[in-house]
Amino acid sequence: MTLNKFNLPDVGEGLTEAEIVSWKVKPGDAVAINDVLCEIETAKSLVELPSPFAGTVTELLVPEGVTIDVGTAIISVSDAVSGDPTPADVPAPATPVQPLYGKLPAHDADTSGGAPAGGPLVGSGPKADAVKRRPRKAVPAAAVSRNSPEVEPVQPHTLAEVSVQPQETTPGQAAVVDTRPTLGGTITGLVNRVLAKPPVRKIARDLGIDLADVVATGARGEVTREDLVSYQAQRDAELDKADGFWGRAGKPQDQRIEKIPVKGVRKATARAMVESAFAAPHVSIFVDVDASRTMEFVKRLKASRDFEGIRVSPLLILAKAVIWAAARNPSVNATWVDNVDGTDTAEIHVKHYMNLGIAAATPRGLMVPNIKDAQDLSLKELAVALNNLATTARAGKTRPAEMQGGTLTITNIGALGIDTGTPIINPGEVAIVAFGTIKQKPWVLDGEVIPRWITTLGGSFDHRVVDGDLSARFMADVAAILEEPALLLD
Repeated sequence: MTLNKFNLPDVGEGLTEAEIVSWKVKPGDAVAINDVLCEIETAKSLVELPSPFAGTVTELLVPEGVTIDVGTAIISVSDAVSGDPTPADVPAPATPVQPLYGKLPAHDADTSGGAPAGGPLVGSGPKADAVKRRPRKAVPAAAVSRNSPEVEPVQPHTLAEVSVQPQETTPGQAAVVDTRPTLGGTITGLVNRVLAKPPVRKIARDLGIDLADVVATGARGEVTREDLVSYQAQRDAELDKADGFWGRAGKPQDQRIEKIPVKGVRKATARAMVESAFAAPHVSIFVDVDASRTMEFVKRLKASRDFEGIRVSPLLILAKAVIWAAARNPSVNATWVDNVDGTDTAEIHVKHYMNLGIAAATPRGLMVPNIKDAQDLSLKELAVALNNLATTARAGKTRPAEMQGGTLTITNIGALGIDTGTPIINPGEVAIVAFGTIKQKPWVLDGEVIPRWITTLGGSFDHRVVDGDLSARFMADVAAILEEPALLLD
């Protein structure tokens, strides 16, 4: 019988250490080549380690929660399969297959039962805020059943239903009303209307939920039962945590302090953010954008057969807008390089490809996986890539290779209900775009005040590379696409 010891490999470029988060096997278990042995947390992400050996686990050499150096033995596996009569009866194993640890097998999380575990992806999914608190009544689970009767929605909500021009209708299609509101109460009423079916409105009343607080994901911009379930689950989770957060009043304050070790992804992120904030001179600019046509475009994509089964959000249009605007303003897609050839010479490296980073908030810290060669993807392919990125990040399965080589980043703080912010540039890049929440607001259009879908874009730039004029032109180009997505067809 041969005893094989498996040493912690370098699963990323230049990895020096990792923490054993959880073991997936125990002594006595039979394992095959590429069976998952454990999960480790590196400075970049959470990674599953597959076995390079087939046999029986004899010993776990490192306990969970311990950080070790690359090259340290973590497990021993014998080539005798558990339950075999004698080791002599076991055929000699083939040469162990060493997996390419930089390209570990991907395991997509099953999302059929709901949203994946973990924090929200910044830039995807329903808004996870629960700002307004109201007492809620107990309601049977059946009240939120999918079997509730379907009733036609009432009251227009999105721009598609509140148009300033009359349009012809076809049989079975709701008429589009020519609505030119006046100032005062009329405009306030239009802005505050929410599209929802009567059963959904009743459920919201029973639960004490203001529909205006819920992000609508229905095909026509209406709030659905699933939106209410998601919102309620988030609110319950926050309230449950809040109820037990404060320590017992009689206990000394120094004994009511929770100490959280800074390690792994969070430690690496903190170090990188401090380096970026103080090494690159940041300059930030902001622009309000009328994204009404983007919202209408997103609705059309959701109803399209080509996008059936694909989650579509305004983030998709923003991603396309950033790629389009970077081609017109190439220096935002670049890197500042110091000490070229060991001298004090600096260079600006302009990238003629786009590895588009999407900031993701996870329980283990901020991650910025990126979509490789995003400039080559069609709108549908980009939508699929964004969905895969979201699923992988939420499940904690983002691989180190997916975190490397980013050229420009988007952070969608609007997914959390925030209007805008001043993001810190991802290290190695010179620009980052913050996407604020999209809300209906009074807006002056052709001399009239009407409700429009408005968002605020914020951008931070490395002033060594991107001066004020370039940053303004880039942000104006991004805004132009959100205001008129048809420009992408040029």
